[in-house]
Amino acid sequence: MALLDGSEIRTFLDSHPGWEVRDGTISKTYVLADFASAVGFVASVGVVAERAFHHPDIDLRYRRVTVSVTTHDEGGLTRKDTELAARIDRLAT
Repeated sequence: MALLDGSEIRTFLDSHPGWEVRDGTISKTYVLADFASAVGFVASVGVVAERAFHHPDIDLRYRRVTVSVTTHDEGGLTRKDTELAARIDRLAT
């Protein structure tokens, strides 16, 4: 899978508020209502990620969940990452 170029990454970031590029990944922190909601969100992300065969890094801290996505096999960001990130955004709405 081809790596995204700078304009493709910028287009994704412009249309998905809250996501940012960090250390070769795209990352976003979601703030949920409480711990139980955050754990439920993490479980939902896990289901979506498993179906996509693409697994993000997830950091849970009380009601804050940070998700980071990259395609390790390709050494950077691909369409697979932005597609998963968009699916995760839909879970949070």
